[in-house]
Amino acid sequence: MGRMITVAAAMSWLVVAAMDDATAVGMPDHLPASGLVIATASGDRHAFHVRIASDLEDRRRGLMFVDDLAEDEGMLFDNGVSQRTSMWMKNTPLSLDMLFIRMDGTISSIIPETVPFSRRTIFSREPVLAVLEIRGGTSERLGIVAGDRVVHPLFEEPEE
Repeated sequence: MGRMITVAAAMSWLVVAAMDDATAVGMPDHLPASGLVIATASGDRHAFHVRIASDLEDRRRGLMFVDDLAEDEGMLFDNGVSQRTSMWMKNTPLSLDMLFIRMDGTISSIIPETVPFSRRTIFSREPVLAVLEIRGGTSERLGIVAGDRVVHPLFEEPEE
């Protein structure tokens, strides 16, 4: 009887391990995809392909378990309203840049190269409508800084 329980426990562990391996993939396919551009103060425009996480469960999961992210990919977290926001890296194996974005599309702040798997809470410095997560180091490499503008239908167009 003891041996059967041990075999059953080992089989359960293998199933769980296989499920964990199955979740460690690229971007979640069930989320809507969209194009997004970051326009820098120097006049450069950088295009990204993003998945949009707008409901609570998708925002909670975010890029957890994603182990492959192209240089032009990211996830846009839509809060639905402008609010102080917190993020973390639990179960996230990649280093990310977190760009906190105001309602008008301007970048409020950037937290560069987050620590994979960290449970440390990362807060926005002010109320923001959204957060864009891109591959760690991308902001520095492309010269993206606070004050640059994210161009996407989610954000209000500036009045001229």
